[in-house]
Amino acid sequence: MNTSDGWRPRRVPEARGRAGAPRTPIDYAKVGRSSVRRRARGMTHSEALAALEEAELHAHLDRRDEAAADDGGRRGAELAEWQRVVQLLAATGGPYDPDADVVVQDELAEDRRREEAEQQRRQEQQRVADRAEELARLGGAGRLDRSVPTQAGDEAARELLDENGDYRAAKVDDWLARALADQSGHYADPAARAAAVSLLPVPVRARAALLAALARTGAPVDGGLEFVGRLAQADPDATTALAAWLETAAAVKGGTA
Repeated sequence: MNTSDGWRPRRVPEARGRAGAPRTPIDYAKVGRSSVRRRARGMTHSEALAALEEAELHAHLDRRDEAAADDGGRRGAELAEWQRVVQLLAATGGPYDPDADVVVQDELAEDRRREEAEQQRRQEQQRVADRAEELARLGGAGRLDRSVPTQAGDEAARELLDENGDYRAAKVDDWLARALADQSGHYADPAARAAAVSLLPVPVRARAALLAALARTGAPVDGGLEFVGRLAQADPDATTALAAWLETAAAVKGGTA
């Protein structure tokens, strides 16, 4: 059953991308409202009322068409929008101008806000992916050391590597733990160190705590401490307890010196 604007109701397929991944679904109700607004531009109240009556007739006829029953809500949205336009023109007289329609302009502004937020989300997602690739490359080449300062968002890059099962994530964990222990890079900021509690996994934080405690005892921590990482991974609670004990021992020693 064809409608007056040439659009034929059809069963709504699942929108999918080229590789078969789901895409953002089409908002058929929004498509319907937009269609009405384009057709209604310049209409008087009487013209809009006639268009509403025609749309209601087609909707009645379409109820007998099984394919029209699953249109994603477009037809219902069109009817509701025609009714709204008719009521608006009854108050203003017309002609209808979507550019002066407060409801339309509010929707467009909200669409722009959503698009900007989505663009920012994609940009941040790409930034994290680029940083994860950089850290993985440096870690794989053995160049991820104190000469590479940590940055805000490195925790998310580390999480992405872990989610992807990248073996170089272990190198990044060691690098982050050392930076947290040294309070270097962006961990020089107390707020960043506080945030690390929720952004870094427990074993990495336990490793950092033990490295920091060992440094305060005067022990060299520049190399040869692979056991710290193994301890933290095997039993982070015990590792944290050991770090606390060393901190206490160092404090007592310093107080009695």
